[in-house]
This record gives sequence, C-alpha cells and structure tokens, in this order.
Amino acid sequence: MTTDAPDPSGADALPEDPALAAAVLEIEAHVAQDGWDQPARLYALVDTAALVEQEPALAAAMAIDGPSDDGSFTSIEQDGLPPGQPLEEALHTIAWPDSVSGCAAVIERLVLPPDVDDDIPDDPTAAELFAREHPDRQEVRMVAGVTRAGASYCALRLRAHDDEQSVVNGTELVPGLLELLHATFTDTTHDTAEQGQA
Repeated sequence: MTTDAPDPSGADALPEDPALAAAVLEIEAHVAQDGWDQPARLYALVDTAALVEQEPALAAAMAIDGPSDDGSFTSIEQDGLPPGQPLEEALHTIAWPDSVSGCAAVIERLVLPPDVDDDIPDDPTAAELFAREHPDRQEVRMVAGVTRAGASYCALRLRAHDDEQSVVNGTELVPGLLELLHATFTDTTHDTAEQGQA
C-alpha cells in the first residue's frame, strides 16, 4: 500500500528531459517482461556518451556504440538494497556519485481510491490488510525517474490493464516517490559510505 497514490493529472505531460522519459519507459518495459510480484528495484542513470568514453569495455559488452546513443541515459541496476526494507526508507540512505546523472526506482503497490483515505487504519499492519481486502484496490507498478538537473518522469502500469498500450506516463504521476529520488541528489546528510554503486 502507498500513501503516494498516482496523480493522473500529470499524465501525458510533455517530458522536461526526453532522454529521461526514454530511460523510464525502457526500464518499465524491461521490468514488465518479468511479470508481477517483484521486489523494488533501483537504477543509476549515467550519460551514455560519458560511459562509452570512460568505460569502453563495459559499453561494448552492453552493445552501446557511442555516437548514436549521444544524449541518452544508460540504466544500471543497483544491487544491495536492504532486504525487507521498503525502498522509500532505503532512499533516505542513498547519495549518488557525480558520475550518476539520474536515478530511477521501480515499486509495486496497492492503491486505493482517494475517497477511502479516512477509513484506512493508522496501524501499518492493519492498513496493509485493509488495502489487500478492499474491493476497489488496484495493483500498480510505478517507475519514477529523476535527473540531477531536476527533471522527472514516471510510467505506471496497472495489473488489471497489463499491456504496453495501457501504460500511463507523465512528469509528476508519483510526487512523493519523485521527491525521495530528487533528495538522493540534494541531501548532503547521507553517509557517503552508502552511496549508490554506479
């Protein structure tokens, strides 16, 4: 369950950063191939041209040829997320090195219609049970990405409408998660030992 329900008013807004939008949609399509009920995932987004220049062997292994990929991001999945800890909590401990231009997170959550907010129990365990049993619940996969420069983009897929044509995308669909991702680039209180791996 999430208190950060998707905001459909941001759907179909033009992306501030087309490279970020492309990376988010690529991550969404990649994750969708593995089906549902997956753990949260975190990706570093690195400038593809810089990756080709600084890590040519890695770029070759990833079939990135350079010039045609200029202006794009390469997503690098991060290992080592704390098991059992919600991604939203883990993000508070992450700061990215300068070589990372952006990041993206993938989470699956149950969302409820806004009109039941007052009925959700305060106890987290009871709230989760309430959400799982609610007849109007929706299972949603959220992919949210941000750049160090401040751009954001999201893609949402409902389990009930699990096809590529039904993916909703836009700039501000999951504002709470976007805020947490942006903080990984601006919050200097993070322990540098817990920086992203990229």
